[in-house]
Amino acid sequence: MAGQKRLKNAKVLVVGAGGLGSPALLYLAAAGVGTLGIVEFDEVDSSNLQRQIIHGQSDVGRPKAESARDSIKETNPYVEVRLHQTRLDSSNVLDIFRDYDLILDGTDNFATRYLVNDAAVLLGKPYVWGSIFRFEGQASVFWEDAPNGQGLNYRDLYPEPPPPGMVPSCAEGGVLGVLCASIGSIMVNEAIKLITGIGEPLLGRLMVYDALEMSYRTVRIRKDPSTPKITELIDYDAFCGVVSDEAQDAAAGNTITALELKEMMDAGKDFALIDVREQNEYDIVSIPGAVLIPKDRILSGEALAEIPQDKPVVLHCKSGVRSAEALAVLHQAGFKDAVHVGGGVLAWIKQVDPSQPVY
Repeated sequence: MAGQKRLKNAKVLVVGAGGLGSPALLYLAAAGVGTLGIVEFDEVDSSNLQRQIIHGQSDVGRPKAESARDSIKETNPYVEVRLHQTRLDSSNVLDIFRDYDLILDGTDNFATRYLVNDAAVLLGKPYVWGSIFRFEGQASVFWEDAPNGQGLNYRDLYPEPPPPGMVPSCAEGGVLGVLCASIGSIMVNEAIKLITGIGEPLLGRLMVYDALEMSYRTVRIRKDPSTPKITELIDYDAFCGVVSDEAQDAAAGNTITALELKEMMDAGKDFALIDVREQNEYDIVSIPGAVLIPKDRILSGEALAEIPQDKPVVLHCKSGVRSAEALAVLHQAGFKDAVHVGGGVLAWIKQVDPSQPVY
């Protein structure tokens, strides 16, 4: 009874109503958490439904926050649901976090993860973190002000973000839908332990789950004395670098539109069109005549010999980020006239061939 009262009085904020946020919100509601906040600015897309189980077909096109609220109310009508339908950034994160006891971070990009961490540190809030990719997931608890000297934060585990373009998103690399439920339920389990004071939370431990081997293992995390003390919020997009400086320089003056690509095709120009996405993306939709050479093979130099040197080279990816990174490598390798398609295959679908599927 005491634990259930603590859950009833708890105010929990879930950042993201996507793959991890969906099961987390439903199980938090079912557990009897009294107040649930949802930070989400996106809309439901049909491609979300294989993993974001809080939404349904009838919700496609609706704001995710509102769809999630309605599903929560179906599960537990006594939950107070607060919607924060905005993009989380340095200007609003402290005001949003301040009224909650616990944060659950279900975001899918490094800039927001560091933002959530730093805001939680500045406010002294504990937060549960989870991450998924393909068939693997991770989870942990971070709380800088934890008692008994156990305090640590996300930067003790990952002091710096990976290089721009190095880690594919779920859309690029794919994710096993049920993996979201596995990691999301672990996150809720940790939240319940923190709220009710039972068990041993994952504070100071990183839980790693491999769905293919069906194995769980934990890695000890210790406070890194060299981690700089967090005293203020920063520009997280700049810190994580959406694209590298080299990619920005390469794309400047070497970017064509999807319509310009179509004009080149219609004019019968002889050029090499290279798709730098992953095989699974290529299987969904491709631009006619494009040859698949994944970005990683270009960045490693492995595929440079496969790229023709006697004709112009045009690169494209899904949105233009990965092709810009590959373009920088090609320029350094001597392909000075190489260009890439701004907006990638998404721009091609929107401007040239709307009949193609969007993912």
